[in-house]
Amino acid sequence: MIIYKTDEQAEQMRWSALLVSKTLTEVAKILRPGLTTLSIDKMIGEFIRDHNAVPSFLNYNGYPFNSCLSVNDVVVHGFPNKNELKGGDIISVDIGVILNGWHGDHAYTFAIGNPGKDVIQLIKVTKESLYLGIEKAIAGNRIGDISFAIQEHTEKKYGYGVVRELVGHGLGKNMHEDPQVPNFGKRGTGTKLKEGMVLAIEPMINLGKKDVYTANDGWTVRTKDGKPSVHFEHDVCVRKIKADILSDYSIIEEEEKKNSNLFTS
Repeated sequence: MIIYKTDEQAEQMRWSALLVSKTLTEVAKILRPGLTTLSIDKMIGEFIRDHNAVPSFLNYNGYPFNSCLSVNDVVVHGFPNKNELKGGDIISVDIGVILNGWHGDHAYTFAIGNPGKDVIQLIKVTKESLYLGIEKAIAGNRIGDISFAIQEHTEKKYGYGVVRELVGHGLGKNMHEDPQVPNFGKRGTGTKLKEGMVLAIEPMINLGKKDVYTANDGWTVRTKDGKPSVHFEHDVCVRKIKADILSDYSIIEEEEKKNSNLFTS
């Protein structure tokens, strides 16, 4: 069942989404070679709690960390650990919060140093595909229009692998609500979009083939061919004329550019 949000509820969700954006901004400030993902996760948990919110990933279906930190060939749900980040690594930082009962949930992929032109292009194209999908998140369209826009740009234009097993989703009082939002599909198909739908749109795109597997920990999803994967995610409210992006990448990008340890195109 799809739960539509009133304008007031969507504004409450904006505060939750913006707290995630602010937390990702703090991550952008500190990322560097030699840092462990476990120390990043600790900072994330403290920052969220200091802002009167709860890390929604912690203990979600038994997940044992505040965030998902996915390095290189890890697509999503990467466990924070004591391994040090290295120059040339990429890391998807996926964060969820509960603030005043509402969920915010989005992600951003960073490059530590220069990972090479192929991976830099993958990052650029995946982020572009997110915004192309968001352009279709308007009332009267269908979920398949979002899905097709992402797949067309990443898979058909660049030959990347679009992950099938993991999809975007509705968002609200629960972290995962209807409808599902795949990153592949046909135009004009799927659930009709209506005002008040709040969606987490999140392309997960592989440099190589689309195939993935889940590690023995039951959470970590990796590419089968061992090639890098990139993940971006925004929280979006469906509107009549133009989708309303509740989260904010601009503050993340500003700090990303200031951090000399990070590569930006």
